[in-house]
Amino acid sequence: MKTISPELKEHISGDLATLATCWQIRRTDGVSFGFTSHDQPVEVDQFVYAPVNAFVPSAISNSNDFNVDNMEMTSVISSGSIEEADILEGKFDHAALDIFQVNWADPSQGKLHIRSGWLGELSVQNGQFTAEVRGLSQKLQQMIGEVYSPECRANLGSKNCHVNLAQFTVIGAVTSVSDAATFTDTERTENMDWFRYGVLTWLSGANTGRKVEIRLYDGGTFTLFDQMPQLIQPGDRYRVHAGCDKRSTTCKNKFSNFLNFRAEPHVPGTDSLYNYPGLR
Repeated sequence: MKTISPELKEHISGDLATLATCWQIRRTDGVSFGFTSHDQPVEVDQFVYAPVNAFVPSAISNSNDFNVDNMEMTSVISSGSIEEADILEGKFDHAALDIFQVNWADPSQGKLHIRSGWLGELSVQNGQFTAEVRGLSQKLQQMIGEVYSPECRANLGSKNCHVNLAQFTVIGAVTSVSDAATFTDTERTENMDWFRYGVLTWLSGANTGRKVEIRLYDGGTFTLFDQMPQLIQPGDRYRVHAGCDKRSTTCKNKFSNFLNFRAEPHVPGTDSLYNYPGLR
């Protein structure tokens, strides 16, 4: 049930309504952005909502049967609001979102709330970003507890893993760059795939502070899962720890940690249903 002030209700019931949609994004670092569909800035509760072009919200689906409410929003990336580099750096991950309508001619009449939630998956393509809006019912879809799995459920170095990451962490510097996701450190002597699935943190350069997972490692050459938003330069320093592919042999041979292996690789899966006498 939505609440609305008597003044705004009377305005909407009239022959002509001057409504504008506003949405406020609050990042986890405390930075807030306000946008409106009106062609002029709208001030609501001492917060200014700037006009933005090409904002396209999808149809909003609400239900009372605990299904996940659906909504997406798409907008053009511009330097005055949301920048592509900020999205790629994860600054908008899990940001809070409020969407409402006001009478732009008299915002003091109050708000008509449409949706509150969080930004889920964000994608960037051709100068536009698309953000999934997740409501409170999304929390009901999260798994509580653990289930059987053939691969380890613990993250490397976590309290359930018990591996001391400091023993598997090194600091190096870039010696040459191939592209935005590939670079080489000729000082590295670790075996092939030693850092695969590990996490690299930039300690200097234009990408300082950014963390990224490693897709491939071979002979001192790192290939990252994500392209860096800023140029990688020779001399940029990084910190990286060895990667884990969640398999029992890796846990035993690479990290000597099989006693803490959090998986059941020998529990029969659904494929065992097809192994019956006379099948072969």
